[in-house]
Amino acid sequence: MSPLTSASVLPTVLSTTVLSTTVLRSIPRVLTIAGSDPSGGAGIQADLKSIAANGGYGMAAITALTAQNTQGVRAVHVPPAEFLTQQLNAISDDITVDAVKIGMLGDALAIEAVRSWLEKVRPGVVVLDPVMVATSGDRLLQESAEESLRALLPLADLITPNLVELAMLLGESQAGSWPEALEQGKRLAADTGTTVLVKGGHLDGGDCPDALVNTGGLLQHDVVVVPGERVPTRNSHGTGCSLSSAMATVQARVGDWETSLRLVKPWLQAALRTSGQLDVGSGNGPIHHFHTETRPGAAAQPSLDKGGFAAMLRAEAAADLNAIYRLEFIRQLADGTLSEKHFGYYLGQDAMYLDGYSRVLARASALAPTEAEQLFWARSAQNCLEVESELHRNWLSTRTVTSAQGPVTKSYVDHLLEASSVGSYGVLVAAVLPCFWLYAEVGETLHAEFLAAGAPAGHPYAQWLRTYADEDFAAATRNAIDIADAAGRAASDGDREAMTAAFRQSCRFELEFFDAPRHHA
Repeated sequence: MSPLTSASVLPTVLSTTVLSTTVLRSIPRVLTIAGSDPSGGAGIQADLKSIAANGGYGMAAITALTAQNTQGVRAVHVPPAEFLTQQLNAISDDITVDAVKIGMLGDALAIEAVRSWLEKVRPGVVVLDPVMVATSGDRLLQESAEESLRALLPLADLITPNLVELAMLLGESQAGSWPEALEQGKRLAADTGTTVLVKGGHLDGGDCPDALVNTGGLLQHDVVVVPGERVPTRNSHGTGCSLSSAMATVQARVGDWETSLRLVKPWLQAALRTSGQLDVGSGNGPIHHFHTETRPGAAAQPSLDKGGFAAMLRAEAAADLNAIYRLEFIRQLADGTLSEKHFGYYLGQDAMYLDGYSRVLARASALAPTEAEQLFWARSAQNCLEVESELHRNWLSTRTVTSAQGPVTKSYVDHLLEASSVGSYGVLVAAVLPCFWLYAEVGETLHAEFLAAGAPAGHPYAQWLRTYADEDFAAATRNAIDIADAAGRAASDGDREAMTAAFRQSCRFELEFFDAPRHHA
C-alpha cells in the first residue's frame, strides 16, 4: 500500500529463524560476564542498563577492572581467574541463569574459567561479544589470548563482533564494504558452527545494516538482513556492549534471533538518537539506554527533542511490524509459492485502498501548514492514482478477482477518513504514516534479502521485489517521518496521545491487510 512507487503492489518477506528450545520468560534472568567501566558507558554498567531497559533482571560477574572514560582507556587490571570462577559459581549455585552475555575477558585464564563454567551450567542463551578493541581504539584483550577466544566461540549461540573484531578473528583485513563484511560473517559462521551478527556500524555512508549469518541451517536463509539508517552522533561509547546484552535479554523472552534483532535495533537507534540528552564526557559519550522511561514526578510524554516523537512512534510499530514478517502470505510471497489467487485478492484490495488513501492524502495537503508540506502530500496523492493505473490495473486487467471491497480494506479506509475529518493535521499525518513507514521498513529488507538470495530470475514475483530499490520512496518516507515528528513535537499532550493512537491503529490495519487474503480470498 505504498503511496509513492510500484512497491505498493507487494508487501515484504524475511526468512524466519528457528525457534529456540529454551524456556521463555517474561522477565529473563540475564548474567553479563564482562569488564567494568567506571564512567558507566560500556562494560557491565552498560550491560545492566541494557538488560533492564529490555525487560530483564541483570546480574554481573566482573572479569576486568578498567580505568577509562569517554576519551579512552588508561589502565586495565585483570583479577585472578579463580575469583571469576567463584563469582560465576556463586550465581549459578543459587539463581537460574536464562541468558548470558559475554564481553571483555582480558586474558586466556579468564577465558578458560568462563569456558569451564559454560560447559558445566549450559545456559539456554549465550551471546558472545568478542571485545578486543574499544571504541577509542584501545586494545582490551591480550594478543596472547586471541586463540583462546577463538576456541570459545563455538560455545556461543550468537557472536556479535564489530568489523574490526570480525577481521581479527579471521586473521584478515577489515572489510571495506557491506558485501565483504557479509562474506567474512559467512566464513566465521562456518568456522564456528554458530550464528554471527554482522554489524555495519563501522562502514561509511548513510546506511547502517545488520545481518544474522549462519551457514549451518539454523536460519531458513544463510543471511537475514535488517537494514537501518546511520544515526549521526559521536556518542557511541558502549554501543556493542549494549547491543549484545539487549540481544541476550530479548532472545530469552521471545526465542527467535530474527525477532530479537528487529526489536533491539530500533531501541538502539533511538538510544543513539537521544544520547545528547545525557551530556556525559567530552569524548565518545554513552547512549541513552532509558530513552523511553519517565522520571518519577515528570510528565509522562515523549521527548520533544528532534526525532524523539518519531522514535516513540517507531517503538509503537515494532510488534505489528514483526508480526507482518511472519505472516503466511509474506513467507509464501518470499519463496514464490504464493498462489495467484491470494496475490490477486491482495492487489485488487490494494487498488481500492489506494483510491481512498489518495483522497486522505489530498486532505492532508489542504491542512498542511507550509507550502512544502502541501506539495508533498499533493504529489503523494497523485502518485497513488498513477500507481493504481499503471501497475494494479495492468496486472488485474488480465485476471478475474473479486471487485467487492473486503472488510479489512473498508475498516482501514474508514479509519483514515475519520482521521481526516477531525480537523487535526497531526492526527491525520500520524494515521497515514504507517503506509509509508512500514512499507519502507519491509521494502528495504525485502530488497536486501532478494539480492542476498542472488535475485533468482525464476521467482514469479521478481518484478515486484525489484521495485523496492526505489530511492524516491525511501526519501519520501523520511520526509513523511520528519513531518510527523515535527507535528508531534509541536502538539499538546492530548494531541500527541491522539496522534499515537491513530498511528497505532493504522499499524494494526497494515498487519490485518497483509493477512486478509488468507481469510477472504
